[in-house]
Amino acid sequence: MNSILLSFLITILAGFSTMIGIFPIYFHKKSQDIIIPVCLSFAAGVMISISLFSLIPEAVSAISKTFILFPAILIVSIFIVVGVLFSSFVDQKIEKKFANNQLYKLGLISVIALMFHNIPEGITTFISSNQDLRLGITLSIGIALHNIPEGISIAVPIYYATKNKKKAILLTFISGFSEFFGAVLAYLFLAPIITSLGLGVILALAAGIMIHISIYELVPTAYRYSCFFKDTIAFIIGFFVMLFTIFL
Repeated sequence: MNSILLSFLITILAGFSTMIGIFPIYFHKKSQDIIIPVCLSFAAGVMISISLFSLIPEAVSAISKTFILFPAILIVSIFIVVGVLFSSFVDQKIEKKFANNQLYKLGLISVIALMFHNIPEGITTFISSNQDLRLGITLSIGIALHNIPEGISIAVPIYYATKNKKKAILLTFISGFSEFFGAVLAYLFLAPIITSLGLGVILALAAGIMIHISIYELVPTAYRYSCFFKDTIAFIIGFFVMLFTIFL
């Protein structure tokens, strides 16, 4: 098979594993007071773990190819803060429109954040697969595993806010599609010109956005359901499951 087509196929499979995250919306509705907080806590643990042990180190590593270590760390720190501020700004804008529907607001913010995360992931997966098939497959497996709880963080709040499965599935699909979109960008424009500095900045922004969503949206929303012990366990499991897949 043509290496370009194979690289696209690997990226598509990794990206659309997000759709596996829609399965909790088919569970019995009477269990929603357990499903919602547990799923959100699990997703928060995953996002924090991705940010701390994958996105931030990768951003520092990428920018270190242009600058020495200390300036690289400083640049990453600045863009993490920019990501947090951007996410907070989007949060406030959405709040004005959906102030009475916290879950729907959370789902929309998650879509935006994960698109920022998935586009550079798609770029990285496509380029890696095209240059080294074994590396691309290994990378795509790790991405596929952590895309599942990312799908949960969109599908669960959207569905329980709207009771509309089609909308939950569509928004989860858009998040997964953004990874394929990143691959298309890489193929058409970015592969020859993308710099390690630019990629590092995007990864740092994504980390900031995901940290903000986890701490200020996912965790507080989950703990409103008074399932402190289950939520905490779900958060810890999500954190260490993601940590395991990163090191795997």
